[in-house]
Amino acid sequence: MKSSVKAALFSALVFPGAGHLLLKKYAMSALFAVTFSVPLYFMISELIAKAQQIVLQINKGEISLDIAAISAALTHSIAGVEGQALNSKMTVLLIIWLLAIADAYRLGRQQ
Repeated sequence: MKSSVKAALFSALVFPGAGHLLLKKYAMSALFAVTFSVPLYFMISELIAKAQQIVLQINKGEISLDIAAISAALTHSIAGVEGQALNSKMTVLLIIWLLAIADAYRLGRQQ
């Protein structure tokens, strides 16, 4: 398998920057990994905070222990402006990931 394809697959299937690591481009690997990891951390911590709020509401009896009620509460908690911000963060993460794939492929073709 060509190194360009292998690097692109590593970046696509493992983690952004993994393909650069395979090509021994350590600085670019670290750049893509950190650029992806930091927003991912904040997005996941925000989602965990929302889930904890719902768990507290279930424990207090405000939400019944029913799949439909929990799903409705989850949908309600991430609706509106917060939902749009979450979609924007996910879009940024997708763009970073696609850039890492394309750059790993480009670097692999150059070698």
